[in-house]
Amino acid sequence: MSTAIYDIPVQKISGDSASLAEFKGKVLLLVNVASKCGLTPQYEGLENLYEQFRGQGLVVAGFPANNFKSQEPGTNEEIQAFCTTNYGVSFPMFSKISVAGSPRPSASQRLPSARSSKATASKRMPIPRCYGTSRSSS
Repeated sequence: MSTAIYDIPVQKISGDSASLAEFKGKVLLLVNVASKCGLTPQYEGLENLYEQFRGQGLVVAGFPANNFKSQEPGTNEEIQAFCTTNYGVSFPMFSKISVAGSPRPSASQRLPSARSSKATASKRMPIPRCYGTSRSSS
């Protein structure tokens, strides 16, 4: 049985408890991010995307994870400082989660199988230019 995405408890990068329900009715782009990988410059593109379309209801939500070649080793505080200082990130960032392996906390277990509401899924937005799409061989 799948869970509505809004029912999944998450934690803001500040450590405060949160819920994705605060974004109900908006278009959510959930992104697994890392600050020490070949795609780290995607923060700039994600921020540009957020700034360009947030007035139309887009929310970029960053979920750092350290599962892939240990490319996000920092603490939540270090991650937030890195993102703000180097890329001016203002989109919502959430606490580091585990997206592979075991054990996985509640959010990372349930996000991949969660379903969105029909209202959100049917909301139309123009397709923006892709940012940060270059692939790294690492």
